[in-house]
Order: sequence, then structure tokens, then C-alpha cells
Amino acid sequence: MNKYKKLAFNTVIFAIGSFSSKIFSLLLNNLYTKHFSPSGFYTKTLLDTLLLFLLPIFTFSITEAVVRYGLDNNYDKKQVFTTGAAVTVFGLSGMLLAAPFLHLLPFLKQISGYTLLLIIYVCASAARALCSQFVRANGQVKLFSLDGILTTMTLFIFSLVFISGMELGVKGFMISGILSDTCSAIFLFFAAKLKTYFSLNSFSKDFAAVMLRFSLPLVPTTIMWTFTGFSDQIFIGNMHSDKVFIGEDAAGIYSAATKVPNLMSMVATVFFQAWNMSAIMENDSRDRNRFYEKVYSSFEALMFIGAAGLIVLLKPLSAILINYSTYPEYSTAYRYTPLLIAASVFTCMSLFLNGIYTATNHTKNAFVSIAAVCGINIVLNYCLIPEWGIQGAALATFLSYLLCYCIRMIDARYYVPFDFSPLKNAVNTALLLAMCWLMIKQPACYMLFIIITACGVTVLNFRPMLITFNKLLKRG
Repeated sequence: MNKYKKLAFNTVIFAIGSFSSKIFSLLLNNLYTKHFSPSGFYTKTLLDTLLLFLLPIFTFSITEAVVRYGLDNNYDKKQVFTTGAAVTVFGLSGMLLAAPFLHLLPFLKQISGYTLLLIIYVCASAARALCSQFVRANGQVKLFSLDGILTTMTLFIFSLVFISGMELGVKGFMISGILSDTCSAIFLFFAAKLKTYFSLNSFSKDFAAVMLRFSLPLVPTTIMWTFTGFSDQIFIGNMHSDKVFIGEDAAGIYSAATKVPNLMSMVATVFFQAWNMSAIMENDSRDRNRFYEKVYSSFEALMFIGAAGLIVLLKPLSAILINYSTYPEYSTAYRYTPLLIAASVFTCMSLFLNGIYTATNHTKNAFVSIAAVCGINIVLNYCLIPEWGIQGAALATFLSYLLCYCIRMIDARYYVPFDFSPLKNAVNTALLLAMCWLMIKQPACYMLFIIITACGVTVLNFRPMLITFNKLLKRG
């Protein structure tokens, strides 16, 4: 199977698992907004984000190294899994000392009472991440996708029991996540026969040092990436203004507004799972640059067409994903979504370029770019939110991720100098921003103009995307 066929095959397999599981995720968001007030939804999102913070810090992002060296045939897979597991256990032991003090931070006061559940949740998620990423690195993509479906199904069932049935609120959300991740780790351990890849004799301090040299630069990168994505809600939830609506309820509404843009991330995640494998395995091939050019061209076109489609369908999608029946305050969330959709386009394309850093072992460059973006995002949030409220946070997010994309497009192509069209990208961005303005301001006949603009985006991108897809699918 040639590299294009393999990328397409893996993408389809991941898509089957991901899209099946995401159906349950969409139902979960409806469940959350029905049972959580906007301030409760903010607390739930805060705990979710803390999980994303603590995982890389106390596991040293070692799962990234597990994927990187697990895919490399020059390394022993038993040594990769055993060493990754040992590093994970060592890191999590340190978390037991630090986590109980998190609620003392002023902007984390909402998590008081959830600390023990958070510690258990991080441990369960770390176990699942280690098992699932090794399974993916081991080439068991069908099992990896099946686990994605089963994990979301169990999360949905547990959420019905603990949130809807027992009415445990945010604690029910935490318990559901813990049980779901634990079931996933156990399932993968036995289904993939991971016991055969674990042996204390295979642990190597020298190899642990090699893995950590690769993964440690990713820790601050992941932290800053997570903070950039969530800092908007921290600012909204903790700032005060006499001009605009901000506070914990506003932060919850903003969090709900991010759910439609998450559909873009859903599509991109499916692709990235396959793309990262191909990028690593094809890093030394002679036609690598041409390979990147073809794949990026198609991916960029897909992102812009997808974003235009989401803006056209924004109102009905918001009604499906967000339940307004119990808390009607959520009904305004869609007005803050268009700029977040545009931001998600550049987030996804930045992550594509991050694959270059991973494949070429330049993970430090990823840190430099996101550090610059994190700083800009904080300044923009501080300046824009008191003046424009939730919409100011959305604008700050868009500008931050646009900057990240520009930095990485310039820097990453030093390592893989593939061709792309800046003019086409600029036109696509201008058309997308015009759609955002129309949806936010809603002038007369705004939907007609939005549809016309979306057609322009589709015409601009459809033919290049179709040509590229045909090249990807034909045999070399």
C-alpha cells in the first residue's frame, strides 16, 4: 500500500470510530446544558481544562514519545511501552502532592470540593492515553477506533445514570469520565494484549532520557496551547465591567458557544490521527515535500469549506447542540460562535504544521510559536473583553490563532519546504470574516448574503480539493 493509500485508509478507519463516537458527544453536550446552569457549565469546563493541564505536566507528555518511537521500527516496542508506563507512574506520583493545593489559586476557587475526583480522573485518563496511543503506534488502528466508540458510549451511559438519573451535577460528570476512561484502559490492555509489551526488564533509563528529550519540550507547548484556548473563559469569568455582560454566567455561555466550532476540530482530529503516523513514517522519503503539498492543499480547502458550511447552518446546529429549555440564557450563544469557527480553521492548520515539528524532531519550535501566541492572547483578552465582552474574547481567540498559523507557516517550511498559495489563503480568510460579520450583525437579508459568500468559498476550494483527493486515492 503506497503512502497516499495508507493515509486515506487510516483516515477512513479513524473517521468511522470518531464520527460514531461524536454522535454521543453531541448528545452529551445537550445533556450538560439541560442540567448545568451557565455557571455550572463554566465549572465543568474548568475541570475539563484542568485535566488537560495536569496530564502533560505530570506525565511529561510521554504519550507523544510513545507514538513517535512506537512507529519507528528501529526501536523495540516492548521497551517503548514499558518505559512510557514507568515514566507515567513516576509523574503521577508527584501529582498526588501538588493537586490538593490547586483550589487555593483565586481563579480556581470553583473546583473546591472536586480535588479528589480530579486526581482520580487524571490517573484514569493517563492510563487510557498510554494504552490507546501505544495501540495506535502499534498499527492497530481498527482497535483504536473501536475503543473511541466504546469509550464515548460508556461515557454517555454513565452520564445518563449520574447526571440525569442521580442528579449529581458536576460530580456526576467527573464520576462518568473516570469510569469511562477506566473501562477503556482495561479494554485496550486485554484486547491489544498489552501485557506482552510490558516487562520490567525492558525498562531503560537511557531510553527514558531519549523519550523525555523528545516529549519534555511538548509539555509547555501543550500547557500554553490549552491556556490560550481557555484563558478567554478565565478572563470572562473573573473580570468586571460596567459596559458589557461578563462573569461566570457569561463564561458558561461562551463555553457553550465553542461547541459548534468543536465540529471542525472533530473532523481535523480524525485526519491528524492518520496524518501524524504518515508524517513520521514518510519523513525520510525523497518526495516528502510534494507529499506535504498535496495533503496540505486538500486539508486547507476542506477546512474553509467546512467553516463556511458551519456558519450557514449555525442556528439549527446550535439548537441541536445546546439545550435552551432549562436555561434560556444559552439561546444567545450562537452570536459568539462565528469568530470561533474562523479561529478553529487556523487552529487546525497550525496543528497540521505542528506535525512537521514532530516528524523532524523540532518540538522546541512548537513551544516558541505558541509562547508568542499565548502572550498576545492574554494582552488581547485584557484589552478587548472589558470593552466588547464575550465577542471581544472570540476576536482575541481568532487573532491569536491566526498569528500562530502565520508563524508556523513561515518557520515549519524551513524543515519541509512545501508550496502553498498565500493569496488563496488570504481570499478565503476575507470571505470567511465577511460571513462572520454578517452573522454577528445580522443586517437585512443577511442569510442570503451568507449563502452567496459560502458558495464563493466552495467554488474557490472545491476543484483543488477534488483534484488532490483524486491524487491521494490513486495508486502511485
